[in-house]
Amino acid sequence: MPSVDPVELTRALVRCTSVTPADAGAQGVLAAALEGLGFRVERLCLGDGGEPAIDNLFAKLGDGSPHLAFNGHTDVVPAGDAAAWSAGPFAAEVRDGWLYGRGTADMKGDIACFVAAIARYLERHGPLPGSLSFLITGDEEGPAVNGTVALLRWAEAAGHHFDACLVGEPTSVDALGDMAKIGRRGSLTVTLEARGKQGHVGYPHRADNAAHRLVRVLARLVETPLDRGTDLFEPSSLQVTTIDIGNPASNVVPARARAVLNIRYNDSQSPASLKALVAAAIEAAGGQVEASYTEGAHVFACPPGPLAAMLGDAVEAVTGRRPELSTSGGTSDARFICSHCPVIEFGLIGQTIHQVDERVPIVEFEALTAIYLEFLERYFGQ
Repeated sequence: MPSVDPVELTRALVRCTSVTPADAGAQGVLAAALEGLGFRVERLCLGDGGEPAIDNLFAKLGDGSPHLAFNGHTDVVPAGDAAAWSAGPFAAEVRDGWLYGRGTADMKGDIACFVAAIARYLERHGPLPGSLSFLITGDEEGPAVNGTVALLRWAEAAGHHFDACLVGEPTSVDALGDMAKIGRRGSLTVTLEARGKQGHVGYPHRADNAAHRLVRVLARLVETPLDRGTDLFEPSSLQVTTIDIGNPASNVVPARARAVLNIRYNDSQSPASLKALVAAAIEAAGGQVEASYTEGAHVFACPPGPLAAMLGDAVEAVTGRRPELSTSGGTSDARFICSHCPVIEFGLIGQTIHQVDERVPIVEFEALTAIYLEFLERYFGQ
């Protein structure tokens, strides 16, 4: 059974400039590594919903139950200003004990560590007493229409059913193993458009200031906490992200004003309840403000159970710390998987993800591989 070096596999993946929705050979690199371990690999280009078709990968080893899935993504966010990087963003340079490159932490490194852990498991124990599948997409950082959603739809039609899923997101905060994710908040974007009447600032009685209407609505929304949080979630948060009036003259009362805000909400809220809250604030402020909405990820949670306990035991066995089970942060493709099977997210430290000089300490690749191996041994009863 061939061994897999998690650092070298990460470097090979990082060298592929797989900025969403491009694959740039990343899934080919992963497919070769998995085929070398005996996986049956299927490359799937899935497209629907008016978005670009996306390269996805499904790979399976073994048959029967229990059936564990590993979910991840090979796409990455853009590098930004390449000149600002201390090493080429796709050069995968090792320097002073760190591996630099876009995707090292989010999440090509996590994928490589899981592949390395499987190789060690097979070398130590032989064939799996069950089955293990990879669900890998190239669309997690993008619209997420033709990625994991489409891949799960394909898998279900093909007769694949999963008993549990581990998502390799970089969940650790300050030390490897200090946090795992069992859910995520929902996201609702609200655009407010206020209308008034343009006029001279010296004659305000002849005008109707749209900015004042907008500010009154915003004040009502930001001054009152949405909730106090729940057993699994922190309090919902409303953040104004932009206010635009576009008025270049200091002596003109504006007729239009626009603001955008984003609400990250917990399981005590819903898009409907939040829309009602916004509508009430507009009415209380005197109206003449229109609201439009974009629903992002919906809130979800997998309450702590055997899967979380098993992962916690594995992390503690390797690091001596037990991960906090959290629902904080942004969103992930776990939101699509939770309706299919229990799911938990765990991976590298995420402090530099999406930043210039994204990087991971070399020693953490070995530590994460050891954690994933421990988890596999516990899951498959070894």
